[in-house]
Amino acid sequence: MALIADKKWKPGRTLRVRFLDGDPVVHQKIAQVAQQWSQFGNIKFQFGNDPDAEIRISCKLGAGSWSYIGTDALNIPKNQPTMNYGWLKPDSDNKEYLRVVMHEFGHALGCIHEHQHPQAGIPWNRDAVYRYYMGAPNNWNKQDVDNNIFQLYSKNITQFSHYDPQSIMHYAVPKQLTTGGFEIGWNNYPSATDKQFIAQMYPLPKTGG
Repeated sequence: MALIADKKWKPGRTLRVRFLDGDPVVHQKIAQVAQQWSQFGNIKFQFGNDPDAEIRISCKLGAGSWSYIGTDALNIPKNQPTMNYGWLKPDSDNKEYLRVVMHEFGHALGCIHEHQHPQAGIPWNRDAVYRYYMGAPNNWNKQDVDNNIFQLYSKNITQFSHYDPQSIMHYAVPKQLTTGGFEIGWNNYPSATDKQFIAQMYPLPKTGG
């Protein structure tokens, strides 16, 4: 797991979260899943209607699922979303809620995509990757693919554990997008390394003894 050091929140902070639109059933499910991050690190989420909420969630279907990284959310106008869920519906599978919400709230805590970890060495088939992500449902342009898939973050701006193919922050990597048969399946829940890393980045206060 890897986190951008300058975009981490202060440990112990309570982040206010509000929904800008969407179905109340979806809201409830997202909130239940997101709170699980507080089991691993010293950070809390308070869901409500505070107009000054640091995290603002939209549920616009078809707009993709994404989140700004950590404190970047503070630079976004307060009437605009800092996170979106583009395919979650009231009847979506619980496993899908778990996978997507834990991933996006990982971004909100400052974490990057694991396939962009400074030590990642995925043998991409670049032409196949461009074809895949530039088509539906992503419809990215070439720069989007470069920024979201191929770019590795510098060791100088990140704090990181070892590269972890099981991280919740890792995209699935189908073998048709790589060479040599390399592949990674969908990760549906934070790995042991994810939990340990978040505990280190958001530590509990030290108590005197």
